[in-house]
Amino acid sequence: MGTSVAAAVAGGALLLSACGSSTAVIDDGPEPTRTSTIACATRGQLAASGSSAQQNAMKHWTRTYRKACPGVEIRYVPIGSGGGVAQFLRGATVIGGTDSPLKAEEVERSREVCRGGRAIDLPMVGGPIAIGYNLSGVRDVVLDAPTLAKIFDSEITMWNAPEIQRLNPGTRFPATPISTVHRSDESGTTQNLNAYLAGAAPDEWPYPKDKAWQAKGGQAAAGSDGVASRVQVTDGAIGYFELSFAKAKDLPTVRLDTGAPEPVAVSAATASAGIATAHVKGTGQDMALAFDYRTKASGAYPIVLVTYEIVCDTGNRIEVLPALKSFLTYTASAEGQRDLARIHYAPLPEDVAARVRQVVAGLS
Repeated sequence: MGTSVAAAVAGGALLLSACGSSTAVIDDGPEPTRTSTIACATRGQLAASGSSAQQNAMKHWTRTYRKACPGVEIRYVPIGSGGGVAQFLRGATVIGGTDSPLKAEEVERSREVCRGGRAIDLPMVGGPIAIGYNLSGVRDVVLDAPTLAKIFDSEITMWNAPEIQRLNPGTRFPATPISTVHRSDESGTTQNLNAYLAGAAPDEWPYPKDKAWQAKGGQAAAGSDGVASRVQVTDGAIGYFELSFAKAKDLPTVRLDTGAPEPVAVSAATASAGIATAHVKGTGQDMALAFDYRTKASGAYPIVLVTYEIVCDTGNRIEVLPALKSFLTYTASAEGQRDLARIHYAPLPEDVAARVRQVVAGLS
């Protein structure tokens, strides 16, 4: 049975395609902190690869860390979650980035690389998945999970449908056809939206929590940038992509009626609150999270993507271990997390980050 994140930390027991998608680059991120508290390793070379969803976060982290700790070399290659897992399991990297936890068979395979141990999932950064739209004259739309599921499954096809009007009593919707846009490629972004709709609206969303889109109808576009671009030029369109793409293209985003006192807008802060409602489903030092897609917590946005850093709990090479622990302690620190919202990521809730730092300290 899963342990709540808060309880796990308190008891000492004991997160945009993501896979292979492009990532919107708003800027290079915040400037490195002038007064750093990073506990540096003196030397080491860290090879890492994986999720492109965390590409800009990694860019910020490595730049800041190397400025403080010039003796350590870090290289992160954003080849997608699947590639990151594969390279880690071949022993080509010491950190793999993935937008979904390792499968049981992958954990077993990791024992060949992690001599005497196994690979574990460490949540490190969250990414809110926005529902962006383009509808002339309308800049505020509230939807709930069942209505969103029917829209993306081509069951609701007009913007002035009664189900939409009921959720937006003060808005006059035009009789404009809805044009849904989804990913043509497999992605962690699609997988996380599928998981949300299946969890929050199971009667309306019969599709598996896969990386491939399977619902009826709609237009397909490659990558989150392709989806956002198609929405941007199509009146009546609606699609899903990481928040950074909506910000880059000035697209309005849906507020979700989750049953909370007020509909929840997508932001870094509300996504962090959504992550805080998750519980740890991993065992031992593994921190794979399971999300509460039906949460009614005030200000908690439930459609979130969490990127995990995959590392060996035991069996790390002695020549890289100090640098590995130093870098991951920094990324999970208050200093490492506090600037992420500026580049449209969701920082980890502090109780989750504290547990990550505790696990990192015990790596061997």
